[in-house]
Amino acid sequence: MDYREFTVVLPTLNEEKTIGVLIRRLLGEYKGISVFVADDGSKDRTKDVVTAISKRNGKVRFIDRSRAGLEKGLSASAIDGILGSKTRFAIVMDADLQHPPEVVGRLARRLSQGCKISVAVRATVKGWELHRKLISKALISIGYAMLMATGKSRCGDIFSGFFGVERKLFEQTYHKNRRRFVGGGYKILYDLLKCIANGSVVIGEVPYSFGVREYGKSKAGLRQGLYLFKSFLT
Repeated sequence: MDYREFTVVLPTLNEEKTIGVLIRRLLGEYKGISVFVADDGSKDRTKDVVTAISKRNGKVRFIDRSRAGLEKGLSASAIDGILGSKTRFAIVMDADLQHPPEVVGRLARRLSQGCKISVAVRATVKGWELHRKLISKALISIGYAMLMATGKSRCGDIFSGFFGVERKLFEQTYHKNRRRFVGGGYKILYDLLKCIANGSVVIGEVPYSFGVREYGKSKAGLRQGLYLFKSFLT
């Protein structure tokens, strides 16, 4: 399969230990694919690592989002990456290797088969403590109920951070509903789904195993939880 119509968007914040490995794997496994790193102001060597790779490979781009006045957040970074990509499709994934690079090809295949959105659905989750699983399930139930009540599109993992989308669809949806996208949050897929009428687009699903974090720590916390409730209410 030729991946010239696909860009992998990587929102980053202090990912120097994994970003180089991930980019090299993506470029090695998917012929012709582009990579767009949208960095939210890393204090480590993330920028240096990506810039060094981009100088050797024109398929890799880097945007520094650290300038003053720019909204910070994973979703805001992903939005900049999707809108800044130049290919027909964009695939958003984390840069910490919890999202398996081998799933990218499966997401791309679903998009090439006619799906407007393809979602990597967490069939299993490794390394989470019981309380985190319970909280996650409760929030997912709330979010799913709200989508269903308002007649919006749904899928098997509405909070997945690993998904693909036709760039034109995302651009049109975002520009029509800009205020409903919570840039400071981290559930951009949910913000996208709540703006699309149920049945108006085909959504493909790809099950996968959500991996154990080997480097760094989760950036989710109380602040992100508040942003999620803002997504519910916006």
